[in-house]
Amino acid sequence: MKLRVGAALFGLGVLLLVFAAGLPLYVAPAVTKLPYDLEPTTSVAEAKDAQFLKITKVGDSVSVDVPRATLVSTVEVIPQPEDTKDRLPKELKGDAVIWNVYQTVRRADSQEVVSQYSTELSLLRVSGAAAPWKEQWLNESGAEQTPVGNVSYSGQVYKFPFGTGKRDYQVFDRDLKRALPAKFTGTETIKGLEAYRFEQRIENQVLNTSESSIKTLVGKFAPGATTGQVVYSNTRTLWVDPVTGSYVKVREQQHKELRPDTGTPTVLLDADFNSTEETINKSVETAKDNRFKIALISLWVPIVAGVLGLIALVAGILLVMRGNGGGDAARHRAGAAPITDDTRVDQEPVRDDATAEQPAVGREGGPLSDEIPPATINWKSDDPSVPAQRPAPGEVEQR
Repeated sequence: MKLRVGAALFGLGVLLLVFAAGLPLYVAPAVTKLPYDLEPTTSVAEAKDAQFLKITKVGDSVSVDVPRATLVSTVEVIPQPEDTKDRLPKELKGDAVIWNVYQTVRRADSQEVVSQYSTELSLLRVSGAAAPWKEQWLNESGAEQTPVGNVSYSGQVYKFPFGTGKRDYQVFDRDLKRALPAKFTGTETIKGLEAYRFEQRIENQVLNTSESSIKTLVGKFAPGATTGQVVYSNTRTLWVDPVTGSYVKVREQQHKELRPDTGTPTVLLDADFNSTEETINKSVETAKDNRFKIALISLWVPIVAGVLGLIALVAGILLVMRGNGGGDAARHRAGAAPITDDTRVDQEPVRDDATAEQPAVGREGGPLSDEIPPATINWKSDDPSVPAQRPAPGEVEQR
């Protein structure tokens, strides 16, 4: 019984040790990748008392104004698992996912749409950086048809890598259509979660603006000018969960102004967007939940399985050794000669007073007997070399 139990515990211990070693090597990497079936997410940012450009087209007339209001930006990320399966090229299959992203900026007071954009892009599952996918596109004009490949994403776009480091990263800017460095500036605790803070500073960058748009703006805000430029600045601060690479909080201090070749510059956008409390709470909760899953699979379960495996292994070996020792002792005991009726300790001893005519009681001598016949006291020998029997008391020795 001990041998069977010991062998079972030994096998269980080996299985648990293999399981403990396999989790961090094979299972943990799977949970540190963007899943194909990621749930859609929505994040909201708010800019209070923002100044922004409003262009209204009524028929052939165009109205341009720069009012003030609180703006609400909503970004929706919708993963596309079917497109990921069917549309990615061979070199990206298994390593990338396709996302559709929509942003809408509205006035908080009237819900009027101020700006919109939609895009489709591919992200690498581990690094979170943009994948080199030729079918990506960006629609900022609201047109029904958008040319495929009209944008080339690079760097980090909507998330950072799993296992984000304390270093600088290239982060894509949609207005400039290129990636610029975001510097690591420290750590900060947000609602109990330690986050890495990155800051990207964009200063006085000239935007690629169509001639028709410049003409409209100059005609409204600088009538004496013949041309001009739209200059863009932004301080983008990102708080990132270093384990999952997800954004916990985002702040964008955006500024755009028209600088005509003659006349005074005009502010077209001055808005300080900050993630809402609801978005931050949801982001922190999601990050904590994903952190727990990653730690459970990559650390705690392997440790527990390894400890239990060692215990089962040692217990199995001890039981097998004890089982083998008990069997040897039993076999040694079984080999000892048993006491039977043929060897009796209470057998009557041979008596010295037995005679040939009167054998000892209970003993029958003879050549085929198992028992030793009693010695006779009445014998002589004619052989002179054999000493004669010693005479009994009172008798004379006969020769």
